[in-house]
Amino acid sequence: MFVSLVGMPGGGKSTVGRHLARRLGVPFSDSDAVIERQIGCSIREFFEAEGEERFRDVEQDVIAELVRADRGVLATGGGVVLRDANRHALHRYTTAVYLRSSPEELFRRLRHDTQRPLLQVQDPLARLRALFQERDPLYQSVAHFVIETGRPSVQTLVNMLLMQLELAGVLPLDTVPSPVDGGEPSLQ
Repeated sequence: MFVSLVGMPGGGKSTVGRHLARRLGVPFSDSDAVIERQIGCSIREFFEAEGEERFRDVEQDVIAELVRADRGVLATGGGVVLRDANRHALHRYTTAVYLRSSPEELFRRLRHDTQRPLLQVQDPLARLRALFQERDPLYQSVAHFVIETGRPSVQTLVNMLLMQLELAGVLPLDTVPSPVDGGEPSLQ
């Protein structure tokens, strides 16, 4: 069983993914972290030096490699759906879950973030709205399931996701271990 998480920047993919992998007892990967290790610098630096198109080439290679695993949880970068090859690989080889957040909710979470290259603009909320309009249909096309993130805790989102996977038969019923950390971290 291999689950991938797609969605907008700041949608909680890495946070939820780490907790989901822990609950399932499977490996966790973050495609952006794998890319940064491979390129030897931050994505922001790579964007500035090489441009988005070259970054998307590297990302496509990394996604093709990561989806070969037979089990795990993968958090993807927000723009992963911009390439047909990535959409195809994620939909075909993983159970793709779209963590859907409104641009306004994302802005609330990301308003102080200086590391996301696509949000370093005069009006980040307008940029998030434009990205959402462009990408929401692409995320929908990849996803086997859509989870509205809103403001629940990470643990609540993980439980919602596990319930979806169980109801769909992706996970056997009642095989998911209960949370061990007991904390209720937020996506902020």
